[in-house]
Amino acid sequence: MPSPAAAPPMSLALPRFSELSMEGVWSTVDFVSDLHLDADHPATLAALASHLRHTPADAVLILGDLFEAWVGDDARHAGWERRIADVLQQASSRVAVGFMAGNRDFLVGAALVRDCGLIALSDPTLLHACGQRLLLSHGDALCLEDQAYQRFRQEVRQDAWRDHFLARPLAERRALAAQMRAASRARQAAGQPETWADLDDAATVQWLHEAGVDTLVHGHTHRPGEHRLSPGHRRIVLSDWDCDHARPPRAEVLRLNASGFRRLPPDHA
Repeated sequence: MPSPAAAPPMSLALPRFSELSMEGVWSTVDFVSDLHLDADHPATLAALASHLRHTPADAVLILGDLFEAWVGDDARHAGWERRIADVLQQASSRVAVGFMAGNRDFLVGAALVRDCGLIALSDPTLLHACGQRLLLSHGDALCLEDQAYQRFRQEVRQDAWRDHFLARPLAERRALAAQMRAASRARQAAGQPETWADLDDAATVQWLHEAGVDTLVHGHTHRPGEHRLSPGHRRIVLSDWDCDHARPPRAEVLRLNASGFRRLPPDHA
């Protein structure tokens, strides 16, 4: 059997780009991702809730992995899922809150989006706002080097897989999600973050060419920074959040307005 390194590279079908035009409507936009909220991250949820209450932005766009794991919208009625849903619902009454699914919360459905007053963002989304045109993505679809994950991603994004999983009792889904997360943590512990798969530069540039823009904003990799790609193209990577277990705590907002991009701590006005 050939090793993973010897396997042929995965091909990437160009996605359909959804468009969100808010030019002249939103003058300031905050981007966040990878908060990985669950019962074990109350301080991280508190930091998000405070930011949503106090941000001067017109919109806060969450680009995936808001939840550590989401096992179906019927979980939203109790426990930590209910607490997070309440925060989102309260926030959406004063600021536009957009949500894009990530690899941890791709099972978020229409019921949660409706109840919380969220703007559902497809992956990828072409955003027109603040005098700029940007491509937004969680980012995992472009990590082509991780071929095992890409095969898994294709499988679980199929309607048949979703329907079969969501038909299971809620308690069983929670147990399966816990097993999958334990396995994922074990794989991550075997290597350092800098060794994890990153976005494929050629595929990223291909997306940008197809969308007719020069900048991709994404999360997923937990490696905040800015990468220059081919001439005239770049990708801006969002930070993950952890105010509970990381020392020092991590939480960062990427803010866009007429002056461009700035990285800020939460609540920064």
